[in-house]
Amino acid sequence: MHDIRQIRENPAAFDAALSRRGVQNASTYLLEIDRHRRSNIAAAEAALAERNATSKLVGKAKAIGNEAEFERLRALVAVQKAQISRLEAVAKAEEETLRNALLSLPNLPLDEIPDGNDEADNVELRRWSSPREYAFDPKEHFEIAEAMGLMDFAAAAKLSGARFVVLKGALIRLHRALGQFMLDTHVEKHGLTEVWTPVLVRDEAMLGTGQLPKFAEDSYRTENGWWLIPTAEVTLTNLAAGEILEAAALPQRYTALSQCFRSEAGSAGKDTRGMLRQHQFEKVEMVSVVTPEEGPAELDRMTECAENILKALEIPFRTMVLCTGDMGFGARRTHDIEVWLPGQGAYREISSCSLCGDFQARRMNARYRPQPEAKPEFVHTLNGSGLAVGRALIAVIETWQRADGGIDIPKVLRPWMGGKSTIAADGSLA
Repeated sequence: MHDIRQIRENPAAFDAALSRRGVQNASTYLLEIDRHRRSNIAAAEAALAERNATSKLVGKAKAIGNEAEFERLRALVAVQKAQISRLEAVAKAEEETLRNALLSLPNLPLDEIPDGNDEADNVELRRWSSPREYAFDPKEHFEIAEAMGLMDFAAAAKLSGARFVVLKGALIRLHRALGQFMLDTHVEKHGLTEVWTPVLVRDEAMLGTGQLPKFAEDSYRTENGWWLIPTAEVTLTNLAAGEILEAAALPQRYTALSQCFRSEAGSAGKDTRGMLRQHQFEKVEMVSVVTPEEGPAELDRMTECAENILKALEIPFRTMVLCTGDMGFGARRTHDIEVWLPGQGAYREISSCSLCGDFQARRMNARYRPQPEAKPEFVHTLNGSGLAVGRALIAVIETWQRADGGIDIPKVLRPWMGGKSTIAADGSLA
């Protein structure tokens, strides 16, 4: 969320930054509401002062027995009281209107972010390794796994509908191995603290990280008011909500493996085959809570943590800086990591790491003290996938597919696979 005081001080800079994200002249509307709100607050305060002064005169008139003046002043107090209530109600409504308007606006991109409309305008930072060459035409993940009898979309559709999958046998073991490997790597090598959190949250948690109010249709809400989390970013980041942390306690770095739920609103016709885009999936999330000065370096650190997973799996990838038109709502800078999928012959996103600045912290009132007695300031937050487990499974299947229809298991995963090195074409471990 944005600070209306900063907008008031420099509306031109605010508008220039937001215009890079396709939002034009936002300050005009915001400052008009703000002017009316402040005017009504000032009028209410002036009316309150007048009422207090009148109340004193009421007492004096009563004391000297001037009944006519007493009744006149008492009636005036009643009028002033009603006026104050009206002005306060209007100011409160305008405060809510202003807050909702601020909550609906995306974060401001950093100056160095490339301008652009969509993913075609993203800028490549680096690549790791080159796509493998195969002596056969590589298949897509679902062609390989369905032939093994280990990936079943028809069974999932019978249970739940489209965009769900049933995984079986050695394939779900490989899926589980990926999640465990990612978690252990982030904890043991990258120094993150593992956390287990609920997948059902209140409105406040979704609002804090930016899913509400603008993107309600992208998530699932239960009949009793809880939301199913679209990512553990929601719960991990909200651990700092309402807190005042000491500078010595920062940075805080968390990781969690959770079920995630997304409605995929607006994705009709996209990736309808396979399990690239699902309503329910698992993801290993990373969240950092830092001081403002630590933010940029922490983004690079977080990106490297995600990249290290793919390096260990020996899967080629490239890292991109997202342009203004492709960046997420709450981000100031985003690095996407895209893996090479031989079956598709394309790079596809597997991780997105974002620096949010104080955008989320303002929404959830997460602060820290730079010095022991200093005034609290807002922390800065970051989040990133480390990685999306289902997409990592896709990348392993397609990268490590064999001519005979089997899959080689990456060496780093074999300790979680009972030491086995292959999923044979018939679905057995060998």
